[in-house]
Amino acid sequence: MSPAPGRRGRVPLRLRRAPVPWDRQTPTWREAKPGLIADALKRAQSRPSGNWYVVGASRDLPPGRTLGITVAATEVVAWRDGEGRLRAGPGACPHLGAPLRDSPVRCGTLVCHWHGLALDGGPFAGWEPFPAFDDGVLLWVRLDTVGGEPPSERPYVPVRPRVREALEAVYAGVGRCEPEDVVANRLDPWHGAWFHPYSFVDLTVTGTPGDSPADSPDDDGFLVDVSFKVAGRLVVPVRARFTAPEPRTVVMHIVEGEGAGSVVETHATPLAPDEHGRPRTAVTEAVVAASDRRGFAVARAAAPLLRPLMRASAGRLWRDDLAYAERRWELRDSGRFPG
Repeated sequence: MSPAPGRRGRVPLRLRRAPVPWDRQTPTWREAKPGLIADALKRAQSRPSGNWYVVGASRDLPPGRTLGITVAATEVVAWRDGEGRLRAGPGACPHLGAPLRDSPVRCGTLVCHWHGLALDGGPFAGWEPFPAFDDGVLLWVRLDTVGGEPPSERPYVPVRPRVREALEAVYAGVGRCEPEDVVANRLDPWHGAWFHPYSFVDLTVTGTPGDSPADSPDDDGFLVDVSFKVAGRLVVPVRARFTAPEPRTVVMHIVEGEGAGSVVETHATPLAPDEHGRPRTAVTEAVVAASDRRGFAVARAAAPLLRPLMRASAGRLWRDDLAYAERRWELRDSGRFPG
């Protein structure tokens, strides 16, 4: 087995001395109680979101470009004004309904390509902006008619390392499911070493909901000891906590071991249904990694090379996890879900 996650040596890698084959690891189905996962999901859904939705990555919207997305049934367009601030509003031109996502941005002004109606981000000609927020990693838009909750001034951004001192990368994918199916996937840490053996080994859930004070976000937290697989028997052991600070977000914090303080945020945003009326959900996963090791400065300098690798790694995991979420929705939709 690998050393305890809290013990750090000069090199972050550890050698698994007695690796257990995949089919001989301890089954986790008894511990992964459906009711336990369902209760954690209900607590997440009961928390306020302030009607904020993640619509993309900060890096994916440079000045001069537009971002278009339909959240539930609301078409949204976003861009940056002349000072680089995020602007957002309805995605249909108020004149004759042109798709503003296809319109150019000139000097921070969005110019409709049908008839030239120009929007600087403020109310104009019946077009009313949506509150928007750029947290440095992700872009958020507040949609009060979609969320239906009391609005908040800002989204509930999880605690994360300072972006300037971290290495961040954002993965985006779409699944045929609802946001709750994505959140439920993340609130089931027991599937990690079984479903993703290429990435996770030696996984043990050491803490479950109810171990923290009631009404605390940590009350839906799962504490997990796990080793990230590097190559062969080389692993990086850590201790992580999974929590749900709002209805459509699950965060994994590394609390002990290599990269303590790093986070992986999973955000689920409902999209317009597909042509058959089936729900679709956008998954936006932000990895914000930090370390106090000397060599981490080199990693940050190599960020343009590392980000595609980080996105590819997340994409491999999400090919599996979206299949999990989609299967869960199919079973729920047909009344066959056993949980």
